[in-house]
Amino acid sequence: MNRIVIIGSSNVDLTAMVKSLPRPGETVGGAKLIQANGGKGANQAVAAARLGAEVLLLTCLGKDANGESLAKHLTAEGIDTSKIKYSSSPTGTALIFVDDNAENCIAVAPGSNMDLMPADVNEISEELKGAAYLLLQMELPMATVEWAVKLSDTLGTKVVLNPAPMSPVSDELLSHVWLLTPNETEAEKLTGITIHSEDDARLAADKLFAKGVKNVIITMGSKGSLVCTRERSEFVPSRKVKAIDTTGAGDCYNGTLVAALAEGKDLFDAARIATAAAAIAVTRMGAQTAAPYRKEIDII
Repeated sequence: MNRIVIIGSSNVDLTAMVKSLPRPGETVGGAKLIQANGGKGANQAVAAARLGAEVLLLTCLGKDANGESLAKHLTAEGIDTSKIKYSSSPTGTALIFVDDNAENCIAVAPGSNMDLMPADVNEISEELKGAAYLLLQMELPMATVEWAVKLSDTLGTKVVLNPAPMSPVSDELLSHVWLLTPNETEAEKLTGITIHSEDDARLAADKLFAKGVKNVIITMGSKGSLVCTRERSEFVPSRKVKAIDTTGAGDCYNGTLVAALAEGKDLFDAARIATAAAAIAVTRMGAQTAAPYRKEIDII
């Protein structure tokens, strides 16, 4: 069974390519503007679908042109969009700056994403029960995230939580999580441990295990990721590439990771596949547009 349910955000991304990121009060001219589809949930759904997973996406779009366009795009990617919710709020929008070093800064106007409620999760309880994994992030109301995690765990579905953007997370909620995938900053906020090295990451993982999480992957950007079960840990180094845009790289990693898990790969092999996918993604512009197809990933 490789069916995945993803609950998360969908946005329109407006990206300005600039020589350098503007400082407070500074105007940077000569930008190139690119409009694309984004949102952490939608990004992860596209990455998983391109690996070959059967994906159902629960998201909330506005009743506007952007929402209509996003729904058509997601359907064209092979994602099950039959449970998409629509609201009177505008479809979410992300404003992104990317400089010549592939560094970015992002502001998100969540719009309709904040209208996805716990009751909407109840509407897909049968789909959750029949899924191998639930993947979700935190660009949604926290009450919705909390209910989705607890309901899925109760139904026997393995929960993968990508705690981004970071919000306070209770130990009780973490006890329902099968796999947690923070980056270094998110792991520090969850554990109080500043992460500069593999040893630091292992200490943070141990602290997360003590909070009840079953498995942990701490992503460390261009260094790689530390993959931990309670019995084993392994550092998976990143691939050395020339990055041009890191927007959505973490989403590509998470979507590909869960798709690989759903088809039967163990956590360590799935992390290697996700690492390869993310390395390809950062050499391309955009979030969803950059996600590679299965045939492009050479270690599957």
